Amino acid sequence: MPVELAKGVYWVGVVDWSLRRFHGYELSTQRGSTYNAYLIVDREVVLVDTVWGPFKEQLIESIRQIIDPSKISIVVANHAETDHSGGLPAVMACAPNATVVVSTRGHESIPRHYYQNWKFKPVKTGERIGIGENDLIFVEAPMCHWPDSMFTYLTGRNILMPNDAFGQHYATAFRFNDQV
Repeated sequence: MPVELAKGVYWVGVVDWSLRRFHGYELSTQRGSTYNAYLIVDREVVLVDTVWGPFKEQLIESIRQIIDPSKISIVVANHAETDHSGGLPAVMACAPNATVVVSTRGHESIPRHYYQNWKFKPVKTGERIGIGENDLIFVEAPMCHWPDSMFTYLTGRNILMPNDAFGQHYATAFRFNDQV
């Protein structure tokens, strides 16, 4: 179920209450996990990150509650790990003309994960994409988590979407700073 965070900005992620092991046995997740994805509706419709593949239908349904998924023109993949990009094939099937925005290193990794002929736009730190009233600004954060990690900042709304930089594996109904 989507949550409006600010005017035209929605959390469309998924809470995975049952996850207990992430990356096999090396990372225990006794309290589940949350896969954060954000939909921005401006002149352009932008999806920032997706969710782990088994939850792709929930992601698409959350988007559909706000807007027709075929209207997505930009998909930002902050990094290739499948808890962020696993729903990318399903999203691109709904929005085949969308551009996938990735870090320079993401341009090396994401095509190797999915082997699809999608339109990619690699970005570097400080690059800006106008989406209407707001802009997206990107900050590469290599090895903050993965070599291709990147943050996305939404101007006008002053929202940072930092993929895994400030997160942890935790499933809860209280996900936002005004709730904790």
